[in-house]
Order: sequence, then C-alpha cells, then structure tokens
Amino acid sequence: MKITKDEVLNVAALARLELPDDVIDQFAGQITTILEYVNTLNQVDTQGIKPTSHATLRINAFREDIKQTSLKQDTALANAPAQEEGCFIVPKIL
Repeated sequence: MKITKDEVLNVAALARLELPDDVIDQFAGQITTILEYVNTLNQVDTQGIKPTSHATLRINAFREDIKQTSLKQDTALANAPAQEEGCFIVPKIL
C-alpha cells in the first residue's frame, strides 16, 4: 500500500499540522514503509496464541504488608546534612 502525497496532507490537516513541501514526500515514504511492516506482522499465524498484555510472563512482585515500627525522628535525622525543627532541609528546586 503506497501512501500518496494527498493522503499525507489529509492526515496533516486532520492533526492541524502545517508541513513544509519538502518533507511531504519523505513522510509518504516513511509511512508506506511502516504500513508494509505492519502488513508483514499481520501475516504471522497467531492461531492458538492467547492474547497477552506483556511479552513475558510476570507475576506481581509486591511483598506482603508487614506492620513494623518506624524510625525515631532523631535516628532519621542523624545523618541529614541539614535539619531544622525536626525536619530535613533540602535545596529549593524550581
């Protein structure tokens, strides 16, 4: 399936993009290449293959919630480079 210059311009208009004339032919070729690759993928036999959301089997990696005591405030602040009134002081990030 070859994408024409008019089809590129139509898609650009739908996306409200202004394309310079010198890239329209380039985009048409790139889109044609992409669609040819998708067509190649459509020819792969997927009978008997269950749909998946990931390419690899993954199981939930979360740990069980275990109630534990928190650090004491003094211990948490012990190695802080700067602190004030029981709080960490950090650089302002804008």
